[in-house]
Amino acid sequence: QVQLQESGPGLVKPSQTLSLTCTVSGGSITTSYYYWSWIRQPPGKGLEWMGAITSSGNTYYRPSLESRTSISRDTSKNQFTLQLSSVTPEDTAVYYCARTRRRQTTDYDYRGQGTQVTVSS
Repeated sequence: QVQLQESGPGLVKPSQTLSLTCTVSGGSITTSYYYWSWIRQPPGKGLEWMGAITSSGNTYYRPSLESRTSISRDTSKNQFTLQLSSVTPEDTAVYYCARTRRRQTTDYDYRGQGTQVTVSS
């Protein structure tokens, strides 16, 4: 059973960088054919795929967020990380990390429980 757990600050000030880490257990992030994705859900809105890193380390981003988003990984810790720069209150959301089989999808095999991030001064 693959388990994912998000960690990071729950409150970020406007213009700062949001940084979240996903720790994966029960499976390796280097296993072929999977995408390790970040998905968010703003209040009152649907799920939004933000980006992903593949088992080989390639990254893909939602076009509207690409200029502000960076996803990286630490294979020694079996973790991958999201950084979203220049945040605004519109970036307030529940953020999830997930294992998906395609990019640009919110359909997942496994997902973390989610972490609330609020952007406010």
